[in-house]
Amino acid sequence: MAEVVIYTRPGCGYCSLAKQLLGSKGSEFTEYNIWSKDEYQAEMKKRTGGANTVPQIFINGDHIGGSDDLYALDRAGHLDALLSQNS
Repeated sequence: MAEVVIYTRPGCGYCSLAKQLLGSKGSEFTEYNIWSKDEYQAEMKKRTGGANTVPQIFINGDHIGGSDDLYALDRAGHLDALLSQNS
């Protein structure tokens, strides 16, 4: 299975949607709440080149983007293949 990392914050509807889609695919993921530790937000910004919005999703170290980007990958039929790749 792919290594999936998602940066989130509490109360974020887009974060919930992204996690719901990943869960429906049977994908496990590591979640970092950027409000729980300043280091998580700094790490997210560094990995994304400065993005401030959540969620920010990575699959096998590749930046996917946010919830809309994740759903677009799914609609295009590419998400399952990404999630099935080994990290």
